[in-house]
Amino acid sequence: MSQEFAGKKVVVTGAAGIFGGWIATAFARAGAALCLSDLRADLLPPMVAKLGLDPDATLLHGTDLTQSGSIADLAREVERAWGAPDIVINNAGVYPRTGVLIDLAEAEFDRIMSINVRAPFLVTQAMARLMVARGVQGAFVNIGSGAARQMPTGSVTYCMSKTALDRLSKGQALELAPHRIRVNVVEPGFAPGSDVSILPADYVSRMTARIPLGRNSQADDTPAAVLFLCSAAAGYITGATLSVDGGNSIGTFQPANISA
Repeated sequence: MSQEFAGKKVVVTGAAGIFGGWIATAFARAGAALCLSDLRADLLPPMVAKLGLDPDATLLHGTDLTQSGSIADLAREVERAWGAPDIVINNAGVYPRTGVLIDLAEAEFDRIMSINVRAPFLVTQAMARLMVARGVQGAFVNIGSGAARQMPTGSVTYCMSKTALDRLSKGQALELAPHRIRVNVVEPGFAPGSDVSILPADYVSRMTARIPLGRNSQADDTPAAVLFLCSAAAGYITGATLSVDGGNSIGTFQPANISA
């Protein structure tokens, strides 16, 4: 494995989740120093042991991404320990099935937008300030979704939040480019099993059946794209959106009827 990420300082939000855990694992294997951030702080120490990380060199932060003060505290911890990060992965997000809009509670709308849009804005703002102040030419990857281009009933607010994140990311890429800080988006495939966004079994089976490549997202799919976009090989890529979803975002798969 390339040593490109050895010693690089990487922040991962939502690190205790499915994609966060996969991404953290990939960076750990590549020799990076990690800051693991998640609201469920009790889940982070076991990750350190599982990933074989040095506890003295690993930052853990129980971040409540709905609270600007908690995000500011995360940035202070990173500044205290590292000065600035090299890479930030805005992975944390919620994917609730909220029902039709006419029944959606205002508090739930605010929660989705706060975690999926406002938090990546505030985290990127705080971490980019640290990078700019120290001349770090780093990289951000925001974890989006193919739902940014689809609008099924029952998930309208989620889809809207991911569309907003995609536009936000392009704006961040544009404004941070003079500092040689890159911002890109990875849209992962469907990976059920989150204990934060619990999905009904029938919904999972229907979603899996529509994926053109015939399977759900697996442990190496999204991390491979994230590490690529953070690497020197992607040094001329910013403001891009990379779908890693088995073709799920291009349309619903239906087998052709080829019988005579």
